[in-house]
Amino acid sequence: MSMNAVYKGAGDCPQVIPLFPLTGALLLPRGQMPLNIFEPRYLAMIDDAIRGDRVIGMIQPVPDDGRSPEIPPLLKVGCLGRITQFAETGDDRYIVTLTGISRFRVAEELSVATPYRQARVDYAPFARDFVARAGEEEVDRDGLLRALRDFAKVNDLKIDWKGVNEAPNEALVNALAMMCPFGPREKQALLEAESLRERAAVLVAITEIELARGGGDPDTTLQ
Repeated sequence: MSMNAVYKGAGDCPQVIPLFPLTGALLLPRGQMPLNIFEPRYLAMIDDAIRGDRVIGMIQPVPDDGRSPEIPPLLKVGCLGRITQFAETGDDRYIVTLTGISRFRVAEELSVATPYRQARVDYAPFARDFVARAGEEEVDRDGLLRALRDFAKVNDLKIDWKGVNEAPNEALVNALAMMCPFGPREKQALLEAESLRERAAVLVAITEIELARGGGDPDTTLQ
């Protein structure tokens, strides 16, 4: 694929991809994720990606069970992202922005010589991810906004309400899912939601649980 490649379906995406395991990180189709890359193995991964398809797979390790294995097991579902912004710093770091393409299911992690992990993946279960704004009309936008207002009020959050009100449903749901200060299990539930409507419903449910527990992170700004 060229640097201007357009990913219109599973057939356009590489079947073997580099993996970037990151706890609590949630990338969704057409969402944007900034990354600060500084570990040598992931600097090498970005170098290789830039020379190749410009894509990497974001995936979470299995939530901490009290052990710290050298190679932590990974969850089975992640999201492919394309490097759409890239900059080098003066202290040997890369500042990267990924734009989500599609979720994937790990079919097989490969034995590789690279310092970073790679896997063969399957995009077929997530064919709708390639269709922008699919299922927007099914989202309970009013319910989502009510939950957001309650969460913002309890936690004294700063909300860009103009941006919220102008955002189409897909952008709104996915941006809130990516930015809200939830734990790794909750983030994974949002990632694995079957449809945009289900993701919005999961987001509302998690928000209501957090409110019942007394709120979330009071220092978070959503914009």
